[in-house]
Amino acid sequence: MSKIIILIFLFFSLVTNLNAQIKRIVSGNENAKITIIAYESLTCSHCANFHREIYPKLKKDFIDKGLVKIEFRNFPLDIAAFNASKIAQCNSNQGLMILESLYSSQSIWIKGGTIEEINSNLKKFIKEKGFDIDFDKCINDKEIEDFVLNDRIEGVKNFKVDSTPTVIINNKKFEKTLNYKNLKKFLEKMI
Repeated sequence: MSKIIILIFLFFSLVTNLNAQIKRIVSGNENAKITIIAYESLTCSHCANFHREIYPKLKKDFIDKGLVKIEFRNFPLDIAAFNASKIAQCNSNQGLMILESLYSSQSIWIKGGTIEEINSNLKKFIKEKGFDIDFDKCINDKEIEDFVLNDRIEGVKNFKVDSTPTVIINNKKFEKTLNYKNLKKFLEKMI
């Protein structure tokens, strides 16, 4: 009987350790007063625009000053975004760099008429950028897959997310038009 209990304990310890390796992609001070959650899809042009136009200003004015942290959560709208999300989540040490690179070069890797072509472009892009990723292993990793899908499920369940990007600030959905001016004004009132 005690052997069974030990085996069960070891199994759950292993599962817990594997899940602990998959970490949220976060920018900013872990103890910041304000937490922004951004639900995004890597094939969404509006999400790429958020990373190109809003995030750098947000980083400069709030994140780098320790006032705000932002968590990037997965909300893939299609299989290409789903696969790209798995790649971004695969290497916790490079997750933010991979995410930023995928958004800044979205038009390069997203090309293709089939998911096989897009995956091939994504794989080539990741290799050319020098990221330390085992592409095939990451794409087929069931734990990462569950992590990505659970982000999407939680977004719908907890915040009624139905489009990307959707921004949540301290657990409340940001309902205004998502531009830097509106976001800045909202954040300044919270500081």
